[in-house]
Amino acid sequence: MRPIDALVNSLPDARVLTDPDVIDSYARDRTFLEPGKPLGVVLAASRDDVVTTLRWASEHRVPVVPRGAGTGLAGASVAGDGAVILSLHKMTAIRELSPADEIAVVEPGVITADLDRAAREHGLMYAPDPSSYEISTIGGNLATNAGGLRCVKYGVTRDSALGLEVVLADGRILNTGRRTMKGVTGYDLTGLFVGSEGTLGVITAATVRLRRAPAAPPATFAAEFGSLRDAGAAVSAIMAAGCQPSLMELLDRASLEAIDDWRNIGLEATTQAMLIGQSDATDGQATAERMERICMENGASFVAVSSSPQETEELIGLRRMAYQAKERLGACLVEDVCVPRSVLPDMITAIEAAAARHGVKICTVAHAGDGNLHPVFIFEHGMVEPPPEVWAAADEVFTHALELGGTLTGEHGVGLLKQRWLAMESGPVAAEVQRGIKAVFDPLGILNPGKAI
Repeated sequence: MRPIDALVNSLPDARVLTDPDVIDSYARDRTFLEPGKPLGVVLAASRDDVVTTLRWASEHRVPVVPRGAGTGLAGASVAGDGAVILSLHKMTAIRELSPADEIAVVEPGVITADLDRAAREHGLMYAPDPSSYEISTIGGNLATNAGGLRCVKYGVTRDSALGLEVVLADGRILNTGRRTMKGVTGYDLTGLFVGSEGTLGVITAATVRLRRAPAAPPATFAAEFGSLRDAGAAVSAIMAAGCQPSLMELLDRASLEAIDDWRNIGLEATTQAMLIGQSDATDGQATAERMERICMENGASFVAVSSSPQETEELIGLRRMAYQAKERLGACLVEDVCVPRSVLPDMITAIEAAAARHGVKICTVAHAGDGNLHPVFIFEHGMVEPPPEVWAAADEVFTHALELGGTLTGEHGVGLLKQRWLAMESGPVAAEVQRGIKAVFDPLGILNPGKAI
């Protein structure tokens, strides 16, 4: 009997899929990376399914690749040869939503936007807001410490994670954190698991913080600039002025052209960059108008403040469709360097220079308010991996980000794609410590091997 047959017999009917074509569809994420040949897929519907799977995997020394919706952009859920894919997308229960305590307890398959909508029925909101919020899951957001459009004001996923239910590699259940807003008992195990990309344990539930939703719709502005650097300078000026935007997004000319080719947004020939900002403060309209003035002072050729919720949704929708527009151009190597806000214009200049020097098409969008840039390197569809000039341009971008005091990834994670640069940032001591942590939680090395560290 094959080892996988014992797992099939241990779980309810139809929990384990072994058809090669079906397995292949679960073995990928949104990167160009080709998966190996996994043994099967477990469609976990409960914590008990996860426990059973991990006990079996430990007994048979089988690698396990946890997976949410597969929307990741770093290769963290790409499965290799001989692995079992542990899909959590069927665990969709919101176990509890407490308006009094402003918390929710959710399973990992809950769609991010669905949690936000459930919270808003009680005058609350779930603050983390990745661009893929309508399709990405809470479990995936936790695994990569996802950020998003609102993180400039409300922080990334880790800032909303209060406690976790985690199944360890040997099947034991670990509960971390708390239900309270404060707590310093023991080491911060919750923070350790958030962003660990499934290499330390499998999250089966999370207690997350909810926040009061703004009383009025946010005020939004859009500004057009003749240069990307001017747009970056406007961001720095807005943040230095203490405007505290709830959203601050930047799109370069290449990204705007991709959107215009797809949806015909009426892009002007002189527009090299667009800045979309938002304030959800009680004086949001006045703050948006103040940010409008700062944009004009920093070289904007046109600025408009939205006059209705519909206009606001159209502007934010423009930003959210950026990645799909780029995917139409070719295969995408998506990066997410993050630098201190004060050097954002320098990082933007470096990306433009790398594109020109290597003859590579780079489309850049950014969560500009917190210095998180997403340069997307476009290459021909069907290629097994990016050509040498793309890797060379990416090397320059990452090296410059680190020279500016930045980091290789602000929210997408390390996965497989950033392994080649990891040592540049972490150094030998940090690498040794992280390997030690991995050994404590996963001594057999079966949890998402080759990822994150």
